[in-house]
Amino acid sequence: MKTPILKSCLRDRSWLGAETVKRLSVAIAAAFILLSGVVVMPESAQAYPFWAQENYEAPREATGRIVCANCHLAEKPTYVEVPQAVKPDSVFKAVVKVPYDLDTQQVLGDGSKGGLNVGAVLMLPEGFKLAPPDRIPEEMKEEVGSTYFLPYSEEQDNILLVGPVPGEQYQEIVFPILSPDPAQDRNIKFGKYAVHVGGNRGRGQVYPTGQNSNNGAVKSTAAGTISAISALDAGGYDVTVTADSGATTTISVPAGPELIVSEGDAITAGGLLTNDPNVGGFGQADTEIVLQSPGRIKGLMAFIAAVMLTQIMLVLKKKQVERVQAAEGLSL
Repeated sequence: MKTPILKSCLRDRSWLGAETVKRLSVAIAAAFILLSGVVVMPESAQAYPFWAQENYEAPREATGRIVCANCHLAEKPTYVEVPQAVKPDSVFKAVVKVPYDLDTQQVLGDGSKGGLNVGAVLMLPEGFKLAPPDRIPEEMKEEVGSTYFLPYSEEQDNILLVGPVPGEQYQEIVFPILSPDPAQDRNIKFGKYAVHVGGNRGRGQVYPTGQNSNNGAVKSTAAGTISAISALDAGGYDVTVTADSGATTTISVPAGPELIVSEGDAITAGGLLTNDPNVGGFGQADTEIVLQSPGRIKGLMAFIAAVMLTQIMLVLKKKQVERVQAAEGLSL
């Protein structure tokens, strides 16, 4: 969750660039993590899309996978809705849906249970960007609400991030988007473009540093017999595995996952010591949008009108011929 100071800074950011806002967000989040202590550290990584900003130049890899999947290992559905076609220099909405069971509770950093947060990344075609507030219709403003959107970087304002936000309030995230105008930018062309979206719910299983969170199953690193299970004061357990050779290995189990083994049980290397507490996951979707030329629409309408007029004239001519033939028949 963003701190009140961060929210205030981000709301009034006329004196900040997008890159500065991004760095400020990460700096404050990092300071909060360090000052909060080790126990709270995992809880602060609940669906934070801006971690991707610090670790990846672009959120979509060459394989097509969005990098959020590197930390959120479980797969869940994500949906996106955009218009089939839009006119240049017009405001439209893109809706990202991140569904999950609202009764679901996830494991937090301290091992307790809590609600899920959600986050999303929307990758628009070049030239498309977040609509300025004065261009957004009032009806759309009500759908957008108080959602805060963060550009991926100063050079990539067509990529927008949201999150973390409370999942029970944001099953659907509405992005107000402004389409580009090729008349104002020669680099923009009319045509069909791809749109990519990623959405996660809940905490990840791996931190950007590569360290595992407590929101995943814990496996044994050695084979043998479980000789001891010791509860820790800070929560969690130390599980000691004794091999046939007599060598012992201690595996730390953080607070959160539930043990599914007991002393005396035989365990193999890679065998599960706990259940899998993860109830969230990440999903991505792709769609297309057409930047339509008004001239093409006018040309299509003129063509349709010409076809209709031609058909009408043919019908009238046919009726005229039928009347002439009928009159000649009577004269005979």
